[in-house]
Amino acid sequence: MQNIKVVLVEPCYQINIGYMARVMKNFGIERMHMVAPRCKYDGKQAIQYSKHAVGLVKNAKLYKTIKEATKDCDKVIGTTGMWYKANSTFFNIYPPDKAMGFMKKGDKVAILIGRDDIGLTKEELEMCDATVFIPTSKDYPVLNISHALAIVLYEMQKNKLIDEHTLHHMYAGKPMLDGVTNLFWNSIKDRKDIRNKKAVLMAFKHIINRANPTKKELNAISIGITLRRPKKGL
Repeated sequence: MQNIKVVLVEPCYQINIGYMARVMKNFGIERMHMVAPRCKYDGKQAIQYSKHAVGLVKNAKLYKTIKEATKDCDKVIGTTGMWYKANSTFFNIYPPDKAMGFMKKGDKVAILIGRDDIGLTKEELEMCDATVFIPTSKDYPVLNISHALAIVLYEMQKNKLIDEHTLHHMYAGKPMLDGVTNLFWNSIKDRKDIRNKKAVLMAFKHIINRANPTKKELNAISIGITLRRPKKGL
């Protein structure tokens, strides 16, 4: 998984700094980086709204420029709520879920989060290797920066986090799916009352694959198939 460095560019509201610290903590980011904050970054409100992520605020690393903050990174990803800023420079623009394909395993990636009020400038986006744009309603297209950060970090880390929560291990893999399909085939292959057995088998296989069953569900189905006694007619 990529080594992610979140860089807040000239934040001006303590509340947003606090909320972004919480988001970073939620997604396992261990250090907060800021370029020239325009408020007391570790002030009362920032501390209050960071909750259990207060350590990120108190230990934030400060820089004077974006270049200084990203010099140790392999890729720099800008964020914008106004895609045409980046489009006018013919930049790589990705929704968050597609941005992963732009990065290589082992890359250290800087995510630039723009100012609370005006975001990143066109010139700053030109410094980036790619730009992430989150599609939203045209009636109110610009997200709060803490909300945008949450979406970007989720998309970048979701596979890792799902693994950590062992959700993948709940669901049946191909060997189990093949096993229950074979059981089903064995239960119908000698049935004279089923004319097109291959079509029935294919329908069963498609339904099982679409259902994405858990291991427990598939075990229950397997037991049901094994115990079922063929009847003389349907």
